[in-house]
Order: sequence, then structure tokens, then C-alpha cells
Amino acid sequence: MQVILALISALMFAFGTVLQQKAGVAAPTSANRSGLLLRMAVRPMWLAGIAFDVVGFVAQAAALALGQLAVVQPLLVLSVVFALPLGARLNNQRLGRGEGVAAALVVVALAVFLAIASPTHGRSEVRLGAWVVAGIACVVPAVALSLLARRGSTAQRAALLGAAAGILFALSAALTKAVVDELHLGLGRVVTSWEPYALLGVGYVSMTFNQLALNTRALAATLASSTAFDPVVSVALGLTLFGEHVHVSTLQAVGAFAALAAALVGVVVLSRAELPHPH
Repeated sequence: MQVILALISALMFAFGTVLQQKAGVAAPTSANRSGLLLRMAVRPMWLAGIAFDVVGFVAQAAALALGQLAVVQPLLVLSVVFALPLGARLNNQRLGRGEGVAAALVVVALAVFLAIASPTHGRSEVRLGAWVVAGIACVVPAVALSLLARRGSTAQRAALLGAAAGILFALSAALTKAVVDELHLGLGRVVTSWEPYALLGVGYVSMTFNQLALNTRALAATLASSTAFDPVVSVALGLTLFGEHVHVSTLQAVGAFAALAAALVGVVVLSRAELPHPH
């Protein structure tokens, strides 16, 4: 069930991403990052994209409640496979054979990774000190990448902002898992804990970085970088924060990470095949 929910989440996020990008490039906003999402919120198409994101988030949260961070987040890489043809469809563009092969590689490689790795459940309680270390390890490089994105070509800026968003998406997923794991203790426990508010803050910043990347018009570069960093950081957080285990031999571990690497290679190939803009 966690796999099905993760696939639904990936599809919903793909629809949301494409609609948000279309809304952003139709009438570009100012370069000021402060309040960007509030300025975008007056656009019906962007709000439609957010609605898809909300459905995707609910499916993701349900998947995380049932399964492991190291399983659910890698499956969300499939959002790039779904989003590129959707983006091409909405903009009357065509995808080549190379993109189709790369998409197939991503799907097959992820299937192999999940078949070999099969991470098991870990702990639900995480010490505050561990969260502080994880937060610093994620926030510092994300902010650094966003600052570097102030210069460079369009594709470079999109890739850097997408990477920053991807890192924070992983942290958001970890916080989401922490929140849903507390639901059995009652709503009162959830609203009085710090995790939901940290999730709101990290989520807002990650969405801002992602929208800035989408506004560059480089959809594939944005998706490639964000979906490449998200699963890698998520697996690391799952293993370190939640103590999820991968019970495999050394050879199997090599095969599992080789499969994940192959999936990321497919994503990179998709990023290099940026869709042309319609005339």
C-alpha cells in the first residue's frame, strides 16, 4: 500500500509542478524572493497546482505513516517521469526517444532498488539533538545553493535552486513522518509539539526555492536536481534519524545503491533534454 500511495503522490506532485511552472512563466513576478508565494497565490492556475500538491502531500503522509522514508521518497523520483510528458502536453511539445529511454531507466532502476534494499521500520521517537544536527546539515547547504543561484545561466540557476528545494523536501518528508507517527497519541500532542511548526517553516522555504526554480522556465533542470537530491538525502535521514535498516549482504548493498545511482543518471539525462519553448 505504501508503494501505491507513493506513486499517487508522485503523479499529483507532477501535475502540481507543471501547473505551477506554467503559472510562473505566463506572467513572471519580480526577482524578490520575499513573499513570492503570496504573489503567486492570486493566480488560479498556480492555486490549481497547489491543490494537486495538497493531494500529493496527503498521499505522501499516508505512505510515510505506513512505510519507511527510505522507500517512499525514492519512489517520488517518478514525479519527473510523469511531469515531463505532462509539461510537453500542456505546451504542445514533443518528447524524443532519448527521454523515453531515460524515463524507463528510472522506473526499472527504482524497482530494482526497492526489490534489493527493502528497508525495514526503525524507531518513531527521535531525540531533539539529532533533529538539530539533521536540520543544520540540510538547511546550511540549501541556503548556500540558493545564494549561488543568484548568478549563472538559466539552467545553472534552476539546477541550484532545485537542489536546494530537493534537500529541504527531504527534511520536510522526515518532519512529516515525525508528525504522522505522533497522531496515535492524539491531536493535542501533535499541536503542542514543535514538529508541525518546523514542517510549516521548512515547507514554505522549500516551496519558495522550487517556485523560483520553476520561474526560470527550465522545468527539466529543476525536476532533475530536486528529484536527485531528495531521495539521497531522504535515505540518509531514514537511516540516521529513524534507524531504518537495510538487511542485505555487501554485494546486495552495492547493487541497491548502483540501482539508485542508475535512476539518478536517468534523471540527469532527462534534465539535459530540456524541452524547447513554443514559439
